[in-house]
Amino acid sequence: MTTIEAHGTTAPLARVGADRPPSGDARGGPFTAPLQLAGTVAVMLLVEYTPMARAWGWARLVLQRRPLRHVAGLRFAKVLGSGHEGGFGLRPSGSRQGLFLVFDDETTARQFVDSSPVLARYRAHAKECCVALLRATSSKGSWSGAAMVPTASLPTDGPVAALTRASIRPRHLRSFWRLSPASEAALAASPGCELAVGLGEAPLLRQCTFSLWDSVASMDAYARSGAHLLAIRTAYAGDFFAEAMFVRFAVLDLQGIWKGRVYGG
Repeated sequence: MTTIEAHGTTAPLARVGADRPPSGDARGGPFTAPLQLAGTVAVMLLVEYTPMARAWGWARLVLQRRPLRHVAGLRFAKVLGSGHEGGFGLRPSGSRQGLFLVFDDETTARQFVDSSPVLARYRAHAKECCVALLRATSSKGSWSGAAMVPTASLPTDGPVAALTRASIRPRHLRSFWRLSPASEAALAASPGCELAVGLGEAPLLRQCTFSLWDSVASMDAYARSGAHLLAIRTAYAGDFFAEAMFVRFAVLDLQGIWKGRVYGG
């Protein structure tokens, strides 16, 4: 997925089971106002399953939000596949996935991270597992007709994170994927990028990138230069996206292992 800079201000994400606008374009298009809720905190889970647990992992993609229905304080949930080796190409991963969740507040988000049976089951099936607790500092656009309201300031030092997602118009698929490799190669080589993973709701059409940076300056240097800047300008000029959301986060907590690297330890 081509990463695009997150900025601006909109409204927060919708609750589980109601992540569609009440009327109009179900993708949250230009004639649909995002759903309005406040005071949310996000959790991003990255997991690589053990070889014996891959069938369990694939079942998460089939079941989607059903196992999460009774999680306290959960407003919004997306179960995400990943590219091969957690990357950004067209080949899907057979072992890596993501789970993006938004909670009422920091208390319920931390309860999920610390003691939820749902997360415990993910960890029990994982070869590697990494969990980030996040509060939005800026946001633009929507996801399934819902969006996030910034409730924090970007830290002056320390880690920051970015999430970008887009529903690509089918007629622009070839153009989008032609731009993606150069942008993602630049991301992988960008100074200060601590973690980057390609995720998605659906092959080809609904793509997502999550990245972690050592500072705002490092994130900005990537977002506003080179192949990435070209991808931004081309996508906007060509109206590539039916819906998109770009969010920056302050990192409240980060724990676990991803691609052999220990975070927060």
